[in-house]
Amino acid sequence: GVELLLHGLCSNTTVTSLDLKGNNLRTMGAEALGKLLRQNKSIRSLILEWNSLGAWEEGFSFFCQGLGANSVLQRLDLRNNQISHQGAGDLAMALKQNASLQELDLRWNNIGLLGGRALLNCLHSNKTLKRLELAGNNVPSDILKAVEQAMDHNQDRQTILRETQNRTYVLSKEVLSLKDEKTKQFLDLMDTIDKQREEIARSGRMSAARVNQLQEALDEQHSIMNSLKAKLQMTEAALALSEQKVHSLGELLNATKQEQSSMAERHFTELQQQKQESADREGKLLGDLSAAGEKNLLLRNQDQLFQVKQDLTNTTAELKLRAVQAEERLEMEKRRFKQSLEDMESLRLKEVDHMTQHIEASERSMQDRIQRLEAIRIALEEELSKVKAAALTERGQAEEELIKVRNQARLEERQRLEHLEEKLRLMTESRDEAQNCCHKQKQMVAEAQAKANQLSLHADGLRRRLEELQQDLNSKEEEKVTEVNKVKVELQEQIGHLQAERTAQEGLREKIAALERQLKALSSNHREALLDKEGEISMLLEKLRMKEADISRMREEEAQRASFLQNAIMAYVQGSPLGTHSSRK
Repeated sequence: GVELLLHGLCSNTTVTSLDLKGNNLRTMGAEALGKLLRQNKSIRSLILEWNSLGAWEEGFSFFCQGLGANSVLQRLDLRNNQISHQGAGDLAMALKQNASLQELDLRWNNIGLLGGRALLNCLHSNKTLKRLELAGNNVPSDILKAVEQAMDHNQDRQTILRETQNRTYVLSKEVLSLKDEKTKQFLDLMDTIDKQREEIARSGRMSAARVNQLQEALDEQHSIMNSLKAKLQMTEAALALSEQKVHSLGELLNATKQEQSSMAERHFTELQQQKQESADREGKLLGDLSAAGEKNLLLRNQDQLFQVKQDLTNTTAELKLRAVQAEERLEMEKRRFKQSLEDMESLRLKEVDHMTQHIEASERSMQDRIQRLEAIRIALEEELSKVKAAALTERGQAEEELIKVRNQARLEERQRLEHLEEKLRLMTESRDEAQNCCHKQKQMVAEAQAKANQLSLHADGLRRRLEELQQDLNSKEEEKVTEVNKVKVELQEQIGHLQAERTAQEGLREKIAALERQLKALSSNHREALLDKEGEISMLLEKLRMKEADISRMREEEAQRASFLQNAIMAYVQGSPLGTHSSRK
C-alpha cells in the first residue's frame, strides 16, 4: 500500500506535507521513499516516526541517496527508527549533498559516538541545516555541543545571508530608483526639449505666416501704388490732352484772328477798289449828275459801310463767344483735374493712414508676443529653480540616509565582533559571497556606466540636432526681411534657453558621475572592510588554534576524569551488595 501511495505521489505537485507515522515501513517502503524524494518537487515536510527504517540498511541507504538528490524538502522527522551508526553515516553523506533541509529530528535512535562524529563532520559542508535533534542516541555531550555550535553557526550564517541579501536588495532598489529618477529627469528634459522645439517650430511657422502676411500687405501696397501711379499717368495724359486742346483752341483763336484780319484787309481792299471805281465812275459821269451821283454814292457808301460794320460786329461777337466758351471749357477741365488730384491725394492719405495703423497693430501684437515669451521664460526659470531645490533636498536626504546606514553598519559590526569566535568558519564563505556581491555590484556599476555612455551619446545626438536646428534657423533668418529681426531675437533667446537646458543636462551628467564616484567609494570602503575582516579572521584563527589546543587538553583531562570515574563506579559496583548478589548468582 505504501508503494502504491508513494508511486502516486511521485508526480503530484500539490501535496506539501506527508505524515507516515507508525506504518511499519520496511525495505520496499524505504526504497519507495527514496524514489519519491528523487522525483517529487512539492513536499516540504516528511514525518516518518516509529517506522524502524534504520533496521534495513540497504533500503535506508537508498532512502538517504534520494534525500541527497532532493532539493525541496525542509523538515524530516526520523524519531524511533532504529538508525545505527552506519545509517547515520549514510545520512551524513546525504546531508553533504542536500542543500534544502533545515530541520532533522533523529531522537531516540542508536547513532552512538561514530554516527555523531559522522554527522558532525558533514555539518562542515552543509550550511542550510539549522536544527538537528540528537537526544537519546548515546552521543557524547561534547559532540552534542559541537553540533549545537554548528547549528548556531548555520543559523548565524543564514541570518547574515538574509541581511546581505536584504542589503543588496535595498541597494539594488536604491540604484534602480536612482536610475528611474535619472531616466525620468532625462525623459522630462527630452519632453521639455521637444516642447520647446515644437514651440520654436510653431513660432517659426507663425513668423513665416506673419512674414507672408506682411509680404502680401506689401504686395497689396505695391499694387495700390502701381494703380496710383497708373492713375497719375492717366491724369497726366488727360492734362496733356487738355493742354493740347487749349493749344489747339489757341491755334484756332489765332487762326480766327488771322481770318478776321485777312477779312478786314480784304474788305478794306474791296472798299478801296470800290472807292476807286466810284471815283472812276464819278470822273466818267457828267457834271450834271455829279451832285446826284455824289448824293447817291454817299448814300450807297454809307449803306455798305453799315453792312460791313454789322458783319464785323457779328464776327467779333461770334469770336468772343467762342473764346468765352473755350475759356469756360478750360476752367472746367482745370477744375476737374484739380478735383481728381485732390481725390487722389485724399485716397493716398487714407491708404497711408491704413498702412500706419496696420503696422502699429502688428508692432503691438509683436510686443504682446514678446511679453508672452518673456513670461514663459520666467516660468521655465522658476521650474528649473524648483527642480534644483528638489535635487538638493533629495541629495541631502540621500546623504542623511547614507550616514544612518553607515552608523547602523558600524553598530552591527561591533555586535558581530563579539560573536566572531563562534562565526569563524562561516566568515570565509561570507567573504566569498561578499566578493560575489562586489562582482555583481561592479557589473551593475559597469551597466550603469554603459547606460550613462548611451545617455551621453544620445545627448550628443541631441546636441547635433540642436546644432542642425540652429543652422537651419540661421539659414532661414538670413532669408528673412529686415522687418522680422525681432522674431530673430526671440529665436536666439529660445536657443539660449535650450543651451541653458543643455548645461542642466551636463549638470545631471556630473551628478551621475558623482553617484558613480560614490559607488566606487562605497566599493573601496567595502574592500577595505573586507581586508580588515580578513585580518581579524587571521587573528581569530590564531585564537581558535589556541582554543583548540586548550580543548584538546581539556578533552584529555576529561578522558582521564572519565576513566577515574569509571574505575570508581566499577569499584563501587563491585563493593555494593548488588554486585555481591550478582556474583553469587
